[in-house]
Amino acid sequence: MSSVLKRVFSIFAAKFTVLKKKVVVGISGGVDSSVAAFLLKKQGYDVTGMFMINWHDITGTLAGDCPWNDDLIFAELVARKLDIPLITVDFSEAYRKRVVDYMFAEYEQGRTPNPDVLCNREVKFDLFVKAALDNGADYVATGHYCRKQETLVDGNTIYRLLQGSDPNKDQSYFLCQLSQHQLTRALFPIGELLKHEVRDIARANGLATAERKDSQGICFVGKVDLPEFLKQKLKPRTGPIIEIPADLPLYQAYAQIHREWLIDGRGLDLLTNDFRYGTEMGKVAGSHNGAHYFTIGQRKGLHIGGKAEPMFVISTDTIDNNLYVGMGHGHPGLNRWGLFIPPADIHWLRPDCALKPGESKGFLVRIRYRQPLQQATLLMKEEGLYIVFDRKQRGITRGQFAAWYDGEELLGSGVIQ
Repeated sequence: MSSVLKRVFSIFAAKFTVLKKKVVVGISGGVDSSVAAFLLKKQGYDVTGMFMINWHDITGTLAGDCPWNDDLIFAELVARKLDIPLITVDFSEAYRKRVVDYMFAEYEQGRTPNPDVLCNREVKFDLFVKAALDNGADYVATGHYCRKQETLVDGNTIYRLLQGSDPNKDQSYFLCQLSQHQLTRALFPIGELLKHEVRDIARANGLATAERKDSQGICFVGKVDLPEFLKQKLKPRTGPIIEIPADLPLYQAYAQIHREWLIDGRGLDLLTNDFRYGTEMGKVAGSHNGAHYFTIGQRKGLHIGGKAEPMFVISTDTIDNNLYVGMGHGHPGLNRWGLFIPPADIHWLRPDCALKPGESKGFLVRIRYRQPLQQATLLMKEEGLYIVFDRKQRGITRGQFAAWYDGEELLGSGVIQ
């Protein structure tokens, strides 16, 4: 037995006593879920694989991207190698309604959704879990790089969701909308491993997915040309690209805000609102085919040349179809002190840690996947949650999820207004 497997099994032995419990593993046709199934079977679980079909349409997908039927072939090869049954389920109708339609609606309003977060909340840890339980599962497992621990709070079992041991592959952010109930039956077998260890296990045990590339792009859809994908429902509309100068008077008041004022409650009104631009504030620098195809901080696709520094999107107006841009990473329209989350969009994975109105506390926060965790203060008010960063953040985007951590534990998240 390899040293990697010995370490994995010692970790599991310290956490679980397996009495032929049945676990259904979401097998996607990738190496991570394949190794998750392998490890669970080695631990003595009664393992069944479940392959989810969630998307049939290839409109907008890039050439060479593997469709789901290729993934199914690899899933079948892995199931055969592991000698486990494989169930195929089709959630495509629900996926379109819960994830893709939501995505279209958000872009239409000039917001930038994260479909992977929604996919985990609405499909993998809802529809998939229900289907697994209908098949007699005691647990469900996925190939996510994250860890789950149990603790007692006032005599009640609380589940902690921790970052994966591999800092380059940690996927806890994508699970930031899960609930205690959804974590009850969840297992994350590869959360303690590094990516190269996962591939080593796959190679050593002859799994067909050992050398397969990681999937990219939208969850279950794949890598897409986003404007082409969005054109399914959001039609092209020609409009102007307006360049906003860095010395705009609008920025002067914001420049006077100090972080200490924000924590004291002064200046929070400026924090909650996006900068409001008008075409008279800048000059036309080009044209676009639809403001709803762009997102804050985007550089690609502007086609503006002859500038000393790169141009970035700083605001989208999908009503009047205007796109506002600024030059350079340091443009004041691209960097903000903080963000606001309305009450309906605040989610605590650990309800026992939730802040009450009037309370504030320091946490580590990220506003997008792979962003290094940032020091910030959370301030809970009657009107919602404010997050104030120690340093200005680039590209805070409405519709994205902000997730906050206490050390390596994910405590909650919310949709940025």
